[in-house]
Amino acid sequence: METEKVVDHIVNWLKDYAVNANIKGFTIGISGGIDSAVTSTLCARTGLDLLCLEMPIHQEDTQVSRASNHIEWLKGNFERTKRLQVDLTPVFDTFVSAVPPVDNEQDRFMSLANTRARLRMSTLYYFAALNGYLVAGTGNKVEDFGVGFYTKYGDGGVDLSPIADLMKSEVYEIAKFLGINNEIIQAAPTDGLWGDDRTDEDQIGASYPELEWAMQMKDEGKTIDDFSGRDKEVFNIFKKLNQANQHKMLPIPICKIPRTILG
Repeated sequence: METEKVVDHIVNWLKDYAVNANIKGFTIGISGGIDSAVTSTLCARTGLDLLCLEMPIHQEDTQVSRASNHIEWLKGNFERTKRLQVDLTPVFDTFVSAVPPVDNEQDRFMSLANTRARLRMSTLYYFAALNGYLVAGTGNKVEDFGVGFYTKYGDGGVDLSPIADLMKSEVYEIAKFLGINNEIIQAAPTDGLWGDDRTDEDQIGASYPELEWAMQMKDEGKTIDDFSGRDKEVFNIFKKLNQANQHKMLPIPICKIPRTILG
């Protein structure tokens, strides 16, 4: 990958899109992870406004500190960068107390994890509307089009996706080129939706390099019978998630009414 050219291409794409839409800048949620760090830096390099939002919900301390350090680094390098923290913990706790209990605790935990992401999406759009900004998405190609590892209408609810055509490994390459803090580059990827230190790999059952390999194998037309051992296990994980999450990757289905019965 010609990293510098890719960076320039994304930055120019972001700026052209915003200027053509008569938009003043971008807002983005900073999680302390690699994807939001890279995306926010690319947005900042446009020279337009950038509002970095911290939206903790019972957040793990290291995630909070990495996010804070990254925003301070951005502010020190890009003068049109602003930061704002909105503690969504009380909002989340109020929601939890308002909904009735359920029998299946595992389903409840998953639903509440997605609720965190949707509260953050609503907050991003609140400030985007106030300031005339676009909400920048942070999903990469593996998450958005491989395994669907994001929350529908949560972190998937954005105006534009600058890094969605990049594999996770390519995001890391760009992070090093941009000078992203080492603590972010070295941290294990996590969606930060559980209030603990569980990683993406813990949840998915495979690492991002493994998922990238599986995605490539699928694109080459391979099937589960072509593999054995760990390769077969990883390919099966990828295929199951890819199939189960197609509803996130495809347009919303529309019920088409026959003209003959519409009158």
